[in-house]
Amino acid sequence: MPELPEVETTLRGLEPHLVNQTVTDVIIRTPQLRWAIPPPLPHLLRNKTIRALHRRAKYLLIEFDHGALILHLGMSGSLRLLPSDTPAQMHEHFDLILANGTLMRLRDPRRFGAVLWHVGDPILHPLLAKLGVEPLEENFTGAYLFQATRTRNAAIKLIIMDHHVVVGVGNIYANEALFHAGIRPELAASKLSRPRSARLVQTLRETLAAAITQGGSSLRDFVGSDGNAGYFQQNYYVYDRAGKPCRTCHTTIKQITQGQRSSFYCQVCQKLS
Repeated sequence: MPELPEVETTLRGLEPHLVNQTVTDVIIRTPQLRWAIPPPLPHLLRNKTIRALHRRAKYLLIEFDHGALILHLGMSGSLRLLPSDTPAQMHEHFDLILANGTLMRLRDPRRFGAVLWHVGDPILHPLLAKLGVEPLEENFTGAYLFQATRTRNAAIKLIIMDHHVVVGVGNIYANEALFHAGIRPELAASKLSRPRSARLVQTLRETLAAAITQGGSSLRDFVGSDGNAGYFQQNYYVYDRAGKPCRTCHTTIKQITQGQRSSFYCQVCQKLS
């Protein structure tokens, strides 16, 4: 599914084309996604101006003076910028039509995405209010991660994917960051030392930043707002490389299952202690 780098890539692609643009119409083709798209949206947004775009975790926030759209790409969604007369294709459920002759279109084959409306500060929406820290912001530190793991015996990979601890770290980037930190994904979180906590925070930041620079990963149907797929997947060290040689030491990459997701690691480069 699209993870933090894919959502951040989408935001950066959309922002210069949407901010300060006026919405002329809203088209809802499929009202029922993960949650129902609010029927009043066309009335609420016609002739209103987009003031800002932000990201919180894997949610994209499109802010107006009187409220905000909260968008989620689900398992296979993408947002595209297109000429306003572009005919809709299958799985294209929602259009935000702009006065400049373009539109923003949501494509979501599996319909696990979301288009919601919130009056007031969108950060206070129930889906966002209890989220953890952002991994690319200053308050995500080695000291924070160390304290957050003291009483947690779950595997460290599951902890860094827990959105109550830190947001937006999905399976791909958790695997990659743990490899670069030299930490096995099954290490009990409570055994993480202060130095290794700091190292893991650093590699999470570096992995996510690199993925954003490279446009994210090509996941199922994900493409950026310009229609181009990301290419971070060309640089995976462990993710989806089971049975292949480690790029560092040439040991065969192993695969296990954790929390119903696949984990990949090198038994030489990554340690349990």
